[in-house]
Amino acid sequence: MKIFLTGGHGFIGSRVVRRLVAEGHAARCLVREHSKTHRIDDLSFEKVKGDVRDRASLVEGMQGMESCIHLASISSWTEMTSDALENTILGGTENIILAAQEAAVKRVVFVSSSMAVNASEGPQVFDENSAFTLTDPKYRYPLAKHRAEKRALELAAETGVEVVTVNPAEVYGANDDTFVTAGNLRDIIKDWPALACTGGSAVTHVDDVAQGITAALFQGRPGERYILGGENLEVKDIVRLTLEIAGIKKPILGMPNGVLKGVVFGMAKVGLPTPVVPELLTYATLYWFMNSEKAKNELGYAPRPARACLEPAIRWLYEAGHVKGQLPNSAPRVPVSEA
Repeated sequence: MKIFLTGGHGFIGSRVVRRLVAEGHAARCLVREHSKTHRIDDLSFEKVKGDVRDRASLVEGMQGMESCIHLASISSWTEMTSDALENTILGGTENIILAAQEAAVKRVVFVSSSMAVNASEGPQVFDENSAFTLTDPKYRYPLAKHRAEKRALELAAETGVEVVTVNPAEVYGANDDTFVTAGNLRDIIKDWPALACTGGSAVTHVDDVAQGITAALFQGRPGERYILGGENLEVKDIVRLTLEIAGIKKPILGMPNGVLKGVVFGMAKVGLPTPVVPELLTYATLYWFMNSEKAKNELGYAPRPARACLEPAIRWLYEAGHVKGQLPNSAPRVPVSEA
């Protein structure tokens, strides 16, 4: 199959491209002028210049393609609070589907986020049918993703383009030098003491998510969404497991969310360095627990346990120099595909 991808050079996208190429599919990746493609430069794929905010470049890039996987989004906490967020997420998704219609591309897999599903202040587990209640304007990213999902389905009905939505949870793995792994795991290891707020997430491995995305392309039902989550762990348990894998014994400091937010946002307001990115804290103090049974049953999705997600990511942090020292010999080496 001939597949057009946005965000194919990113952390998750590069794993998707690697799977598709290994299976014999032809991949064409949209890249911006200054995009770094080091994660996939060893693969055989076609590169085209463009931007999801420029529909004309999308139409041109999709010519001759049979399907599209739309992964491109924002990739840092700074971008999550920027004014460009809505244009990139909502506008970009609109452009993808309208361009697909014009270029006669039959199917689009929209890689959204579990943040577009829901979260809660307690350990409630959400699935694809859960009502979305994160309407507070401070949750700009979940709101933008949720609106993009709704708009994608509206456009699917209007254009006839098949749209399948996937919702990855919190993703871990080697080579995540922009967003998650080199942020929260690194800080857990480096900070003294380790901080643990109240909250939790579905800990998911990047290669499992890549499998779920490619399965959605070939097996997903049009108009459906599929959660790609993993083991649901509270933040304190993620912190404990991270320190255990790293062989570090140090205190774990927990405090009520209200107190922790007050301290961190207060420090940021007066210009002091904060132990946690304030925007990250807004999301980390909620429970993002997910149910992936639908993806397991329909896509053959098989997420690995949290330890197997975190061990290679933590090994990579040490080997890439993001943290100093050495891991215990019991910690596994990073597989070649993740280096």
